[in-house]
Amino acid sequence: MKISRIVRTVAKGFIVGVLGIGLVSTNIKAQEKKVVIGISQFAEHPALDAVRKGFEDELKNQGINADIIYKNAQADTGVAGLIAQKFVSDKVDLIFAIATISAQTAKQATKDIPILFSAVTDPVYSQLVDSMENVGGNITGTTDATPMDKQLALFKELNPNIKKIGIIYNTSESNSEIQIDQAKKEAQKLGLEIVPVGVNNINDIPQAMSSLSKKSDAFYGITDNIVASSIGLISKTVNKQNMLSIGAEEAHVKGGMLMTNGLSYYELGKQTGLMAKKILVDGIKPQDIPVESSKVTKKVVNEKIMNKLKIEKNNSAFEGAEFIK
Repeated sequence: MKISRIVRTVAKGFIVGVLGIGLVSTNIKAQEKKVVIGISQFAEHPALDAVRKGFEDELKNQGINADIIYKNAQADTGVAGLIAQKFVSDKVDLIFAIATISAQTAKQATKDIPILFSAVTDPVYSQLVDSMENVGGNITGTTDATPMDKQLALFKELNPNIKKIGIIYNTSESNSEIQIDQAKKEAQKLGLEIVPVGVNNINDIPQAMSSLSKKSDAFYGITDNIVASSIGLISKTVNKQNMLSIGAEEAHVKGGMLMTNGLSYYELGKQTGLMAKKILVDGIKPQDIPVESSKVTKKVVNEKIMNKLKIEKNNSAFEGAEFIK
């Protein structure tokens, strides 16, 4: 009987070992399987470029063997739609849509191919998902909603006398309209007034900034594609008028605005890359993955602009900040 038990034990061990090898082998195959990912980016500017870079870097970190097809719509909605349709006809394994319009056109193009989005402020309002927790379809991703309350509070911390905050926004982006509404609500709590000026394209920026500089005390840069593409021009006008400027994200500060307490688009892209791994390797369906918010935020200060505005480096608003030149 002892021999029999020994035989059974050995046999069980052998079976478990074989199953274990099978599981490891399956996992290795999943990692080695080449997939095709179509990346649809709505416009070309530092924030969206950083999302794409973070996403691609995280795919490599996860050992995902992927052929990347990258297309940029150059801020043209019609082109974004054509890109999505081409990815569907090419039968890519996953579509990564960067910015709201690219995500909306991708969703319209397919109900079967998994879609991930990023750089979308409110995916529910933009009708991409049913809710943040239960997306309800073949699309999920990461939102770039910023801590607007903390960002607007920086104005009062830098200068308690500030009353009116100017904002430029794209009238054709739902993403931007959402932020204007949110800014008004948050500003009211702080005793501030938002002065919004809408634009249709980059050519409208000079006139819009000329108007804002006369009506407002400071400038707030939202996560808007036209703003991001024109950040150098906007910053030049703001700094010429010696206006305080707070950006929604790091690229705004690198482009010439004073500071931010916001997200890193590169880290947001990496976060979305991990979601791609769940879909492509782990076999989890998009409808089972909730929308995620940025897990990393930081203060960044443009030291050159700080000096131009004659603000002391030990100002409480800069506490814990990274200074760039």
